This record gives sequence, C-alpha cells and structure tokens, in this order.
Amino acid sequence: MASSSSALSRLSNLHGHLHPSHSNKGGVGFIKISPEVSEALSNDHAVVALESTIISHGMPYPKNLETAREVEAVVRENGAVPATIAILDGIPCVGLSMEELEKLANLGPRAQKTARRDIAHVVATGGNGATTVSATMFFASMVGIPLFVTGGIGGVHRHGEHTMDISSDLTELGRTPVAVISAGVKSILDVPRTLEYLETQGVCVAAYRTNEFPSFFSETSGCKVPCRVDTPEDCAQLIDANLKLELGTGILIAVPIPKEHAASGRLIESAIKRALEEARDKNIIGNAATPFLLARVNELTGGASLASNIALVKNNALVGAKISVALAQIKERENKGCAERRGEMEGMKLDGALQSHPREGLPIADMIVRGRVCEWCEDDAIGLKMFQPRSGNRSLDKLIRDNCGDVEMANA
Repeated sequence: MASSSSALSRLSNLHGHLHPSHSNKGGVGFIKISPEVSEALSNDHAVVALESTIISHGMPYPKNLETAREVEAVVRENGAVPATIAILDGIPCVGLSMEELEKLANLGPRAQKTARRDIAHVVATGGNGATTVSATMFFASMVGIPLFVTGGIGGVHRHGEHTMDISSDLTELGRTPVAVISAGVKSILDVPRTLEYLETQGVCVAAYRTNEFPSFFSETSGCKVPCRVDTPEDCAQLIDANLKLELGTGILIAVPIPKEHAASGRLIESAIKRALEEARDKNIIGNAATPFLLARVNELTGGASLASNIALVKNNALVGAKISVALAQIKERENKGCAERRGEMEGMKLDGALQSHPREGLPIADMIVRGRVCEWCEDDAIGLKMFQPRSGNRSLDKLIRDNCGDVEMANA
C-alpha cells in the first residue's frame, strides 16, 4: 500500500512538470523579487545574495550606504547580479532598489536585526528587518539563489561552553543548501569550537587558496581546513556537487582578507579581550553582543578594524561573483547538452508509439517530443519507471534509456 501511495505521489510530481502553473513553491508568493534579480534567475544567470545587517548594524550612516553600493558594484563588475535581502514594511525583498538601500541605511539600528527566528514576527507586524546570515540564507534558498556573500559568519562565542551562545548561522548552514562566501567567522568568536560545531552539522568547510581557516581580520587562525579550493571553478564544482547530491546542507567557503588590509593580530586580539570584558560587565548578551563588540573593537583600534572589514567584504564580493559566474556556466553547459538531446528526440518519428499511462492519462509521447525527459529523470527517475515505452523503435528506446537510465523498457 505504501509503495502504491509513493508511486501515485511520484506521478503527481511528474504531472506538476507538465503543468508547472499548478505547482506552488511554498512562501515565494510572499516575497518581492526585483525585476533585475527575477530576470537573472529566470535565465540561469549569475546572482549573488547579500545580507543587510552589515548595512543597518555594521557601520554608521552614510558610510553604510556608500559601502553597500560599492559592494553591489563589485558584484556587477565581475559579471553577476547583486541581490541584497531585507524585510521592508513587512515584505521580504530580494534585490533592493537604490531608494530601498537608502531607506535601510537611514534606519540603521532601528531596523530589527533579523535572524531566521525573527522573520515571522517582523513580517506579521509590518516591521523593517535587516537580515543576518541565517535569514539571508533562508530567503536566498527559497527563491533559488545558491550563493551568498557576507563579511564573516556568526559562530560559537568565547566562553560558549558556559553561556550556550551559539549563532543560528551555524544551524542554518546545517539545513539550508546555500554556499556562503565569507572571511571565516568573526574574530570575536571561538574559532576552533565554531569549526567543531560545523562539523557536527555536516557542513563542508573550505578555504580559498589556503590550507588554514582565516579569522576575519587575520589570514590565519591556527586551524586547518578539511578542504581547499584554488579557483572560482573549483568552488563552483563543489557547490554544484552539493546541490546535485541533495545533501541539504550549506557550504562555507572562507576567503582570507587581502594581505594589504590585514590588521595587526596583536592589536585586534588585545581590543577583542577588552571588549569582551566590557560586554560581560555590562551584561550585553544575545544578538546585541556582536554589534557591540565589533563597534567597540573598531573604537579601540582607532578605526583600523572598520577599514579592514569593508576591504574584506569587497574582496568576498569579488570572489563570490566569480564563483557565481562559474556556477552559471556549469548550468549553461548542462542546458546546452539537454537542448542537443531534445533536438535528437524531436527529430525522431514517434508514430504515436509511446503510450499514455492508463490511470493518469499523461501524454508520454508528448513528454518525449518536448525533450523534457532529462529534467524529469533528474527530479523523479523512479516515478518515470511507471511509464513503460513500447515504441518498437530500437533507436528511440536506446535514446530514452541513455537519457533516463531508470526507465524500464517493456520490450527490452
């Protein structure tokens, strides 16, 4: 009985491919996608998601607006479309206009710092939310953006073994298939414990052109990485494999800050220790801790940490855009291959030889003519077994078998 139910479910999925207007991707109807981003996604072009907390809570106005525009410009200059994500007046927005960017920058800390847990509340109350890594990943995945650039992700806070202060960024990486390009984790955090937590979550952690995990303001952390990638193409292949395997987890690609912008390790570490002590004395905890610590470290370093922060975000945007372009090229090659096979299929004489499924009445011959077998096979290969071609045409049968190896041939 369970097998029959599963088969019917798969048939329903296949029917959804024939009638895509009947399908519903949960939640997308609640999201406003900019025309530029929508067009890029529709055409499988390179798109890079960007968070908005760095705009509202990362630096003061107008430096935040200037930086946001510059980061988007870097993405465009390297061949991709930027998609800054935020919630404005209760509406999740993917891709902000210049006016929307300015509104968010002017709001500053008055915009709610929004992680995954806060999304429903901000939307329900018609509020303004600046998305953190976890919320940005959530919305990026929902609309089909596979890659996201940020400065640094959250992690396990120092003394986290006592406070249990662990960023939701880590659990999001464990359940959302979006690749995150960052300069590692923020240096105010416990890097070794953060990496241990990511391992527990099953997250692939890779470092770009280095064997050591970077620590935001510094190129080094003393922690080795299990995976090294040296080119945008290497990164794209890693992301593509993760998506095709449907592992269901994200990937963290850590990009070291450029040498010329790396701040003095001792200066930063000294400032961090002092800022942590002040935070404990003032009982600053939870999602208020990171903005306070970053701002205080910037003060204690005379602005050096903010300058380094901006430089590393731009560098991450450059690398992320190149990876996104390489990922789009993989998709383009696959689409070209499918188009060539579709041409072969359309050129064959079917003579009505392929039967419709007796129960569902789906026009299998029409499915083959339109060359959608590859797409269906990828999504629902087992369900396709129920459609048993009886073409009597050995060339056609072989073509179907080559493109959909799981199809059972009735006359084989």
